[in-house]
Amino acid sequence: MTTRYRVEYALKGLLAVPFVLLSQPTAVFDEDKPTVRHMATEAHNRYAQIMGDVEALINDHIGHQNSSKIAPASKLKLLVPTVGIFFTPLLLKDAFVWQDQRRYISSRRFVAPSFNDIRLILNTAQVMSLVKGGPLELVTFDGDVTLYDDGQSLTDDNPAIPRILELMRNGTRIGIVTAAGYTEPARYYGRLHGLLDAIAASDLPDHCKRNLVVMGGESSFLFQCQPASEHRLEHVPQKKWLLKEMQSWTEADVTELLDIAETALRNCVDSMKLKAQVLRKERAVGIIPAQGSKLSREQLEETVLVCQKILEMSPVGKRLPFCAFNGGNDVFIDIGDKSWGVLVCQRYFGGIEGSKSLHVGDQFLSVGANDFKARLACTTAWIANPAETCALLDEIRELNKIEYGRAEGQK
Repeated sequence: MTTRYRVEYALKGLLAVPFVLLSQPTAVFDEDKPTVRHMATEAHNRYAQIMGDVEALINDHIGHQNSSKIAPASKLKLLVPTVGIFFTPLLLKDAFVWQDQRRYISSRRFVAPSFNDIRLILNTAQVMSLVKGGPLELVTFDGDVTLYDDGQSLTDDNPAIPRILELMRNGTRIGIVTAAGYTEPARYYGRLHGLLDAIAASDLPDHCKRNLVVMGGESSFLFQCQPASEHRLEHVPQKKWLLKEMQSWTEADVTELLDIAETALRNCVDSMKLKAQVLRKERAVGIIPAQGSKLSREQLEETVLVCQKILEMSPVGKRLPFCAFNGGNDVFIDIGDKSWGVLVCQRYFGGIEGSKSLHVGDQFLSVGANDFKARLACTTAWIANPAETCALLDEIRELNKIEYGRAEGQK
């Protein structure tokens, strides 16, 4: 779903109008409960109508998108010329009702529908569509800030673990698609040991236990769960997973791109007097702060944009995919990106479609965010912290039960 985030910003603006017209902030002083209830009902109806209208625009666009026309002229395309591909419909009206029952958006008198409200509504809309069109065959996760706090690891008490095990028990494959570019299983085990040990100790059939892979360095190193091994992971040789489209990525081009990126990083360190050091890896290069130092958001974003622009203008940057991203307190340029990482997971598990896959991550801003590219390969959910990841997985479970009950009732 390449343009969900443009929809996100547009929806926030659309919902601002009924909030201004229908909210009753003065009712807070005289506690006029009938007025407050009427306000909430009217606001709910108007918000739901707007969601339904945007949902219809998206459905119309999908209809044009799936036709044989080279340049579909949907109404949404006319309104937003840069609109891209949607993997599934978005059940926006139903998702709004679901979130309104939990966040009481319509009942607010002083705080208008926020970006976070819209983000969570869109996540729910995406999950509803995936469950309705099920089964959900693959869920991929970012690591830091998505499954565990930044710089930490996935310990055995992490609340996401039983939820991931439930997905696996229901036949969903799992991928951890991370920027961490380690070449040995031990390093990934150090970050993911809680989940890997839980899988090994679970009652899952052996073939299900192998339905978890770790894609490191965005799209550079693949490991598959092997509960009997020392570090619960086994390295998958590149020849077993390398996509046909990736076979033109020569080592000469990799070296050339990383050389250019390293020079750009060193220039940024010098020009902004950053207290940072350059770190070169096999398939990545970046800067990390000096001991006890912290880089500011502005310094990080400037570094990302400088490197990205220099690489985009270079001949090798036009031949070889790369990802320049802000890691929160560091900047790295990786070979490939998460769209390729997700594609590898999909094809490694037999050719799972983007409409049957969900990538969950926290970095979806268009500049310096490495989850952003995953939207080119599958549907996505934008979360802000590990607790939201757990809430999203709970939604999947609850909506699956509702869908199952509906299907049983129709028999």
